[in-house]
Amino acid sequence: MSDETGFGMNIAEKFFGLIILLTGLLTLYYTLTSTSELMSYTGLFGFLSLILVAIGLVLVLAKVE
Repeated sequence: MSDETGFGMNIAEKFFGLIILLTGLLTLYYTLTSTSELMSYTGLFGFLSLILVAIGLVLVLAKVE
């Protein structure tokens, strides 16, 4: 780990990344299971869910410097 950032910063980044990742996965799951109710908005909510998943993965996998 780097000397400039503390241990808490690494843990906080991983924790919030995990929260965002789980939120994205849950919204993607519920979007795909309720396509009949969403009709034309399924693509929009699916795309937004994938953005959340990508941001969560970046936060979980990134190194704090």
